[in-house]
Amino acid sequence: MDVGIVKVAEDKDFERLKQFLDNHDGWKMEYTKDETKVWAKSVQDTNFKMIKLWTVFEDVTPEQMYDVLHDPEYRKVWDQNMIDSHDIGFINPNNDVGYYAMSCPAPLKNRDFVLQRSWLDTGQEQLIINHSVYHKDYPPRSGFVRATSFLTGFLIRPGTESGCRLGYVSQTDPQGALPHWLVNKCTQIFAPKMVKRLRKASQAYVEWKKDNNPGFKPWHYPEQIKAPRIRIEDCVLPSSYTSVKYLDSNGHDDQIVACDEESD
Repeated sequence: MDVGIVKVAEDKDFERLKQFLDNHDGWKMEYTKDETKVWAKSVQDTNFKMIKLWTVFEDVTPEQMYDVLHDPEYRKVWDQNMIDSHDIGFINPNNDVGYYAMSCPAPLKNRDFVLQRSWLDTGQEQLIINHSVYHKDYPPRSGFVRATSFLTGFLIRPGTESGCRLGYVSQTDPQGALPHWLVNKCTQIFAPKMVKRLRKASQAYVEWKKDNNPGFKPWHYPEQIKAPRIRIEDCVLPSSYTSVKYLDSNGHDDQIVACDEESD
């Protein structure tokens, strides 16, 4: 779906995610280690590359991975970059709109997003996609740079013998004054680091969930949804909004810094 468009995701939107992950034509492999492989691909009309990743978790079931990616309370435990995350409202039981703010290393400014998220569980595969949208109650926030997700998605499949296979795709513009080459490099480094954290989080999730509202899983049980229903008219981008430049609270863009791979 296009940035700024709020509507119920269709089958073709999820098929598009699968096509990106299953078709390697035009993609260049940028990283490979053990079961994790990362590719990058240039995209027409933008300098920000799309990246994708495939990995295998032999000790994590598809159900565990799907729940970890959904559970908002558990994300506070494993997502070291998260500053704030909460639901704004739901469109239907498989589509919602939410706010997410993340920390960035100094001297970069922190980023935030307003995202529509959509998900589908076919029984054989679980798919989650998101893209940036607008909501009138969440304009650009002082001290943050409003970033843009053109497409971010996860695809979970059963492993060959056990566990699960995880596919990940992302094309994101962090906005600000960062050069595109630096953004592309940092994104390629971020993907395998995220995988390591997801694996650790998934391994610990079952025990954590036993003591933390174990029956609450609205992504499985829509009757548990507590967020208000989204009004589409609240998500229409004002014409004046397109001229807003996302700056930090002092009116400055990001400074340019080197991006080094960290070790866990």
